[in-house]
Amino acid sequence: MTITGKIESTIAIPDGVAVSFDGNVMKVSGPKGELSRNFAHPGIDIAVGEGQVSVSCEYPRIKDKAMVGTYVAHINNMIKGVTVGFTYHLKIVFSHFPMKVAVKGDRVEINNYMGGHAPRYANIVRGCTVKVSGQDVTVEGIDIEACGQTAANLERATSRLGFDKRTFQDGIYIVQKSHKVKE
Repeated sequence: MTITGKIESTIAIPDGVAVSFDGNVMKVSGPKGELSRNFAHPGIDIAVGEGQVSVSCEYPRIKDKAMVGTYVAHINNMIKGVTVGFTYHLKIVFSHFPMKVAVKGDRVEINNYMGGHAPRYANIVRGCTVKVSGQDVTVEGIDIEACGQTAANLERATSRLGFDKRTFQDGIYIVQKSHKVKE
């Protein structure tokens, strides 16, 4: 068994973004807002320097190498969120009964789904905004996890067991994610 050296990844901090690391909490602020996240792992060191963030691990195991990559991805998503933001586009599809979708406070109300009399609800995670225009639904925010969870809540609210999805295609579906589009 050979002991390998140190693994280290650096992330450049763009102009207009401020990154601070205090204890285990990293705060990233930019033109769109501020995000904070707890990065607590015993073997991984995070350091904020001049224009860059460094994530490193001394004598890493396989799980530690994976965690370094995960932390780098989280920090990149935080930086992208406070500078550009994230957008999910969803489509309302119906062929049997016309659905009525409206934002009511901190949740989305879906009426007349498959002819049902009781409305269905999808929660909006704090920090996201949902806009409904015609058959298009847009979820926007600076936290990728909150936006993704809100979009998943909308999809899940229109799932129905016992029906063939090839025939009964009614529902709300994610059609585009801003971070998956080639820039």
